[in-house]
Amino acid sequence: MRVMGVDPGLTRCGLGAVEGRPGAPLTLVAVGVVRTSADDELGARLVDIERGIERWLDDVRPDAVAVERVFAQHNVRTVMGTAQAAGIAVLCAARRGLPVALHTPSEVKAAITGSGTADKKQIGTMVTRLLRLAEMPKPADAADALALAICHVWRGGTQNRLAEALAKASRGRAL
Repeated sequence: MRVMGVDPGLTRCGLGAVEGRPGAPLTLVAVGVVRTSADDELGARLVDIERGIERWLDDVRPDAVAVERVFAQHNVRTVMGTAQAAGIAVLCAARRGLPVALHTPSEVKAAITGSGTADKKQIGTMVTRLLRLAEMPKPADAADALALAICHVWRGGTQNRLAEALAKASRGRAL
């Protein structure tokens, strides 16, 4: 199963894709970020994020998309931007009929490191080990996106089986 993870943000939207299945080694497909300038108007920034995610969906061709579930923060402005970017990711995936899963930060941290309170460095270190990478993905948003994808591969359960069946069916129609 191929999963694209999205760590939403207005300035840096982390994107990462992995391929694998529970109990088997995972493979890195792609990792990066979509960047927007804080000086640009909100609408233009959201359009840039949409274009970036659409390009990634075209290139990566995932079976499912995992997006970080937005949670309440003290900084309302930050949470609003994160929620807007997350909504764009969900929209782009839904437009293509891809299954979307929302995972909380603590769920992802627990899946990747064993602790729901792990810090960014611990997540990056485990992502590097799990994907057998030579160096830690940077910036941290990119590593977080990979962690989301890994979490979904490992914890998707019934969702994964359904997505795999749908992907196989759609590939069969395309041939």
